[in-house]
Amino acid sequence: MIIDHIGMGVADYEASKAFYLKSLEPLGISLVTEIYGWAGFGKENKAEFWIGTGDVVQHPMHIAFLADSREDVDRFYQAAISAGAADNGQPGIRERYHANYYGAFVIDPDGHNIEAVCHKAINQ
Repeated sequence: MIIDHIGMGVADYEASKAFYLKSLEPLGISLVTEIYGWAGFGKENKAEFWIGTGDVVQHPMHIAFLADSREDVDRFYQAAISAGAADNGQPGIRERYHANYYGAFVIDPDGHNIEAVCHKAINQ
């Protein structure tokens, strides 16, 4: 990992928090903390992805979350769609990136392209 954390402003804090709670759960990512109008999501009690109010909503951003398996990518996609995301690329191999790039893409409530990706070969 090369980035310690990332934060972005959202238009509707509660709607975005609900979206990310549901969408990131299949990846093992949960709400770690809330402070000063910001929600920090992460693993192992370390908030790495932050959303909050009070900042300009950047458009569009592309954020990719690392998945442990292709099944987790599939679960992320289904959870995000059921949380209200728009489809931006169903789960599958993206050979233009590399032979084992398995990703899914959705559009979040603020129009951001959110991805889950697994780089492992199918038998790993």
